[in-house]
Amino acid sequence: EVQFVESGGGVVQAGGSLTLSCTASGSTFDDYGIGWFRQAPGKEREGVSCINSFDNVTYFVESVKGRFTVSRDSAKNTVYLQINSLKPEDTGVYSCAAARVLCGRSFVHDLPENRLRGWGQGTLVTVSS
Repeated sequence: EVQFVESGGGVVQAGGSLTLSCTASGSTFDDYGIGWFRQAPGKEREGVSCINSFDNVTYFVESVKGRFTVSRDSAKNTVYLQINSLKPEDTGVYSCAAARVLCGRSFVHDLPENRLRGWGQGTLVTVSS
């Protein structure tokens, strides 16, 4: 069973950058779509981005397009989320999870959380204005 550990969060000023990491343990995540999700204070968790574990197909929600980049290093079983031009509304706990579903709009917007596996503790990103 795949299990993810997220890291790389911190406190940054608006306009700054961070790179978050999502490393799998317990199993590889071949043939999975890997998603990044975030939960802002007082709000429900929302999908942000995804990438396939076996190719470079990616998807981003509109609010982060042009600022977020997702990549993977299969040798390290790790997916990265590069966040640039941070805004206060990007504040939240960022988590990753996987599913045997291709990355795309449905993965990020419509996939029920019980279809996603390997949720980690998340990593907190705080953006100060």
